[in-house]
Amino acid sequence: MVAAHPATTPLDLLESFIADLESRLNIFPGQSPDLGVVSAANKVKAPPPGSRSVESSARGATQDKKKEKKEKKAKKGAAGNSKKGAPAAADADADQPDICKLSFKVGVITKVWTHPDADRLYCEEIDVGEETGPRRIASGLREHYTEEGMLGRRLLVIANLKPKNLKGFKSHGMVLCAASSNPDGSEKVEFVEPPAGATIGEQITFGGLPPPRPLSGAQVEKKKVFQKCLDGLRTTEEGVAAWNGHAFLTSAGPCRCPTVVDCPLR
Repeated sequence: MVAAHPATTPLDLLESFIADLESRLNIFPGQSPDLGVVSAANKVKAPPPGSRSVESSARGATQDKKKEKKEKKAKKGAAGNSKKGAPAAADADADQPDICKLSFKVGVITKVWTHPDADRLYCEEIDVGEETGPRRIASGLREHYTEEGMLGRRLLVIANLKPKNLKGFKSHGMVLCAASSNPDGSEKVEFVEPPAGATIGEQITFGGLPPPRPLSGAQVEKKKVFQKCLDGLRTTEEGVAAWNGHAFLTSAGPCRCPTVVDCPLR
């Protein structure tokens, strides 16, 4: 006679499953498995203190590139501004009155002699307050002044003309005079004289015009600045030297011709 086996219940099946699982995980019955344990191979190590993570390193590299681009853009902008400055300076010169592109200085003749190869020329040394000493200038005034009348004379010198060779004598400027015509066809010529209190080397200014910004001698010649000014240069009825009515001024007052009035300057 075979013994009868009791019927298998769902609880029996569950206990059997748990036992089989405990056997597979190599744990004792009733022991809780440590599911939080992760193998060392699968652990992600935290970065040591003070080090940068991969993400932060990438972020830093991106920021550095942006900074570098901004610096390059700023440099290009600065270069562009400097290039734009040249046309701006040119425009400023274009707006400047022509007379303000010339340099007229107060001077005094310290030495004079006749040019050996030119009947009408004097050779002069004129002090215009420069550290390099007096300027050597040639003037066609032998028909109008004696050597004694020239020596010690205070006058105005156009100081930024390009030097020129006059019969072998290199002339570094030009003296300013007024001229009138006599009834017999001859001329009367006089120096434009600064007032007694004007300083040797003082820069002439012009009434109602901005301060002079003289060009170089090469620019004056290339742009024919002096020639453009000639039509407006003359003495007033009071003998004051002027350009288009703007008086030649020093710190001590206007510059004048003693007797040659309402006549052209040259």
